[in-house]
Amino acid sequence: MVKTVIFDADGMIVNGERFSSRLEREYGISTDTTDSFFKNEFQLCLVGKADLKQELLKNLDQWGWNKGVDELLDYWFSEEQNRIDNRFSAVIRKLREKHIKTYLATNNEKYRTRNLLEDRRLGEWFDDIFSSAYVGSMKPNASFFQHILDKTGAKIEETVFWDDDIKNTDGAASFGLSVEVYKNFEQFKKAAENLM
Repeated sequence: MVKTVIFDADGMIVNGERFSSRLEREYGISTDTTDSFFKNEFQLCLVGKADLKQELLKNLDQWGWNKGVDELLDYWFSEEQNRIDNRFSAVIRKLREKHIKTYLATNNEKYRTRNLLEDRRLGEWFDDIFSSAYVGSMKPNASFFQHILDKTGAKIEETVFWDDDIKNTDGAASFGLSVEVYKNFEQFKKAAENLM
Protein backbone atom coordinates (compact mmCIF):
# COMPACT_ATOMS: atom_id res chain seq x y z
CA MET A 1 0.00 0.00 0.00
CA VAL A 2 1.29 3.45 -0.95
CA LYS A 3 1.37 5.88 1.96
CA THR A 4 3.77 8.52 0.57
CA VAL A 5 4.05 10.25 -2.81
CA ILE A 6 7.05 12.42 -3.67
CA PHE A 7 6.61 14.95 -6.49
CA ASP A 8 9.09 16.71 -8.74
CA ALA A 9 8.62 20.44 -9.36
CA ASP A 10 10.18 21.60 -12.66
CA GLY A 11 8.91 19.78 -15.71
CA MET A 12 5.94 18.48 -13.78
CA ILE A 13 4.14 20.95 -11.52
CA VAL A 14 6.14 23.94 -12.79
CA ASN A 15 6.61 24.21 -16.54
CA GLY A 16 8.01 26.73 -18.96
CA GLU A 17 11.00 28.10 -20.78
CA ARG A 18 14.48 27.76 -19.31
CA PHE A 19 15.57 31.03 -17.73
CA SER A 20 18.78 31.25 -19.79
CA SER A 21 16.76 30.84 -23.00
CA ARG A 22 14.30 33.52 -21.93
CA LEU A 23 17.17 35.85 -21.02
CA GLU A 24 18.63 35.35 -24.48
CA ARG A 25 15.31 35.83 -26.26
CA GLU A 26 14.18 38.93 -24.35
CA TYR A 27 17.50 40.64 -23.54
CA GLY A 28 19.93 39.28 -26.10
CA ILE A 29 22.21 37.78 -23.44
CA SER A 30 23.31 34.64 -25.22
CA THR A 31 23.30 31.21 -23.64
CA ASP A 32 26.96 30.99 -24.70
CA THR A 33 27.61 33.85 -22.27
CA THR A 34 25.60 32.42 -19.36
CA ASP A 35 26.35 28.73 -19.92
CA SER A 36 29.54 28.64 -17.85
CA PHE A 37 27.76 30.17 -14.85
CA PHE A 38 24.93 27.64 -14.90
CA LYS A 39 27.34 24.73 -15.30
CA ASN A 40 29.65 25.85 -12.51
CA GLU A 41 28.77 28.44 -9.84
CA PHE A 42 25.05 27.77 -10.09
CA GLN A 43 25.62 24.09 -9.29
CA LEU A 44 27.12 25.13 -5.96
CA CYS A 45 24.07 27.30 -5.28
CA LEU A 46 21.82 24.31 -5.92
CA VAL A 47 23.31 22.43 -2.97
CA GLY A 48 23.64 25.40 -0.64
CA LYS A 49 27.41 25.80 -0.98
CA ALA A 50 27.20 29.25 -2.59
CA ASP A 51 24.75 32.16 -2.52
CA LEU A 52 23.05 32.88 -5.84
CA LYS A 53 23.00 36.66 -5.38
CA GLN A 54 26.70 36.80 -4.61
CA GLU A 55 27.59 34.57 -7.54
CA LEU A 56 25.40 36.53 -9.95
CA LEU A 57 27.03 39.80 -8.89
CA LYS A 58 30.33 38.48 -10.24
CA ASN A 59 28.78 37.92 -13.67
CA LEU A 60 26.38 40.81 -14.31
CA ASP A 61 28.93 43.08 -16.01
CA GLN A 62 30.03 40.32 -18.34
CA TRP A 63 26.42 39.56 -19.18
CA GLY A 64 25.64 43.21 -19.84
CA TRP A 65 22.87 43.32 -17.22
CA ASN A 66 22.91 46.73 -15.49
CA LYS A 67 19.70 46.65 -13.46
CA GLY A 68 21.10 44.93 -10.36
CA VAL A 69 20.89 41.43 -8.92
CA ASP A 70 17.53 41.82 -7.16
CA GLU A 71 15.96 43.03 -10.38
CA LEU A 72 17.42 40.04 -12.21
CA LEU A 73 15.90 37.64 -9.70
CA ASP A 74 12.56 39.46 -9.90
CA TYR A 75 12.68 39.04 -13.67
CA TRP A 76 13.75 35.40 -13.33
CA PHE A 77 10.93 34.48 -10.98
CA SER A 78 8.24 36.77 -12.43
CA GLU A 79 6.74 34.16 -14.73
CA GLU A 80 6.54 31.39 -12.13
CA GLN A 81 2.87 32.04 -11.37
CA ASN A 82 1.95 31.47 -15.00
CA ARG A 83 4.05 28.31 -15.16
CA ILE A 84 2.43 26.43 -12.26
CA ASP A 85 -0.01 23.70 -13.30
CA ASN A 86 -2.78 24.24 -10.78
CA ARG A 87 -4.53 21.03 -11.84
CA PHE A 88 -2.15 19.19 -9.51
CA SER A 89 -3.56 20.96 -6.47
CA ALA A 90 -6.88 19.08 -6.46
CA VAL A 91 -5.23 15.68 -6.96
CA ILE A 92 -2.71 16.33 -4.19
CA ARG A 93 -5.50 17.47 -1.88
CA LYS A 94 -7.41 14.23 -2.54
CA LEU A 95 -4.30 12.17 -1.80
CA ARG A 96 -3.88 13.98 1.50
CA GLU A 97 -7.56 13.45 2.34
CA LYS A 98 -6.87 9.72 1.94
CA HIS A 99 -4.04 10.09 4.48
CA ILE A 100 -1.34 9.73 1.85
CA LYS A 101 1.60 12.00 2.68
CA THR A 102 2.75 14.25 -0.16
CA TYR A 103 6.16 15.86 -0.50
CA LEU A 104 7.80 18.09 -3.09
CA ALA A 105 11.39 17.20 -4.01
CA THR A 106 13.22 19.77 -6.09
CA ASN A 107 16.72 20.64 -7.25
CA ASN A 108 16.64 24.38 -6.58
CA GLU A 109 18.69 27.08 -4.90
CA LYS A 110 17.31 28.88 -1.86
CA TYR A 111 15.88 32.05 -3.44
CA ARG A 112 13.84 30.26 -6.08
CA THR A 113 12.80 27.67 -3.50
CA ARG A 114 11.46 30.47 -1.29
CA ASN A 115 9.69 32.06 -4.25
CA LEU A 116 7.93 28.81 -5.19
CA LEU A 117 6.92 27.96 -1.64
CA GLU A 118 5.96 31.36 -0.28
CA ASP A 119 5.19 33.71 -3.18
CA ARG A 120 3.66 31.02 -5.41
CA ARG A 121 2.23 29.21 -2.37
CA LEU A 122 3.29 25.72 -3.33
CA GLY A 123 4.17 25.21 0.32
CA GLU A 124 0.45 25.01 1.05
CA TRP A 125 -0.01 22.05 -1.27
CA PHE A 126 2.29 19.55 0.45
CA ASP A 127 3.03 18.04 3.82
CA ASP A 128 6.64 19.15 3.42
CA ILE A 129 9.15 20.42 0.85
CA PHE A 130 12.66 19.14 0.20
CA SER A 131 14.98 21.40 -1.79
CA SER A 132 18.54 20.50 -2.73
CA ALA A 133 19.70 23.87 -1.38
CA TYR A 134 18.76 22.77 2.13
CA VAL A 135 19.32 19.02 1.79
CA GLY A 136 22.89 19.61 0.54
CA SER A 137 22.46 16.99 -2.15
CA MET A 138 20.57 16.73 -5.42
CA LYS A 139 18.40 14.18 -7.16
CA PRO A 140 19.28 11.55 -8.33
CA ASN A 141 21.78 11.02 -5.49
CA ALA A 142 20.81 8.37 -2.96
CA SER A 143 21.62 10.79 -0.13
CA PHE A 144 18.82 13.10 -1.32
CA PHE A 145 16.20 10.35 -1.12
CA GLN A 146 17.60 9.02 2.15
CA HIS A 147 17.27 12.50 3.66
CA ILE A 148 13.54 12.54 2.84
CA LEU A 149 12.98 9.12 4.38
CA ASP A 150 14.97 10.06 7.49
CA LYS A 151 13.10 13.34 7.98
CA THR A 152 9.60 12.00 7.31
CA GLY A 153 9.78 8.45 8.61
CA ALA A 154 8.36 7.25 5.30
CA LYS A 155 9.00 3.62 4.44
CA ILE A 156 10.74 2.97 1.15
CA GLU A 157 8.34 0.16 0.19
CA GLU A 158 5.33 2.44 0.74
CA THR A 159 6.66 5.40 -1.27
CA VAL A 160 6.21 6.40 -4.92
CA PHE A 161 8.42 9.01 -6.59
CA TRP A 162 7.22 10.99 -9.65
CA ASP A 163 9.62 12.90 -11.94
CA ASP A 164 9.81 13.79 -15.63
CA ASP A 165 13.61 13.31 -15.72
CA ILE A 166 14.67 9.72 -16.42
CA LYS A 167 17.98 10.26 -14.60
CA ASN A 168 16.06 11.09 -11.44
CA THR A 169 13.63 8.19 -11.69
CA ASP A 170 16.48 5.80 -12.49
CA GLY A 171 18.36 7.07 -9.44
CA ALA A 172 15.29 6.72 -7.23
CA ALA A 173 14.66 3.21 -8.56
CA SER A 174 18.27 2.23 -7.84
CA PHE A 175 17.77 3.57 -4.32
CA GLY A 176 14.75 1.26 -3.97
CA LEU A 177 11.78 3.58 -4.48
CA SER A 178 8.84 2.78 -6.72
CA VAL A 179 8.92 5.32 -9.54
CA GLU A 180 6.65 6.84 -12.15
CA VAL A 181 7.96 8.80 -15.13
CA TYR A 182 5.80 11.87 -15.64
CA LYS A 183 4.67 12.30 -19.26
CA ASN A 184 1.49 14.36 -19.04
CA PHE A 185 -1.14 15.35 -16.53
CA GLU A 186 -3.78 12.90 -17.73
CA GLN A 187 -1.42 9.97 -17.29
CA PHE A 188 -0.45 11.23 -13.84
CA LYS A 189 -4.05 11.79 -12.70
CA LYS A 190 -5.12 8.28 -13.70
CA ALA A 191 -2.17 6.70 -11.88
CA ALA A 192 -2.73 8.88 -8.80
CA GLU A 193 -6.42 7.96 -8.65
CA ASN A 194 -5.42 4.30 -8.54
CA LEU A 195 -3.54 5.03 -5.30
CA MET A 196 -6.63 6.38 -3.52
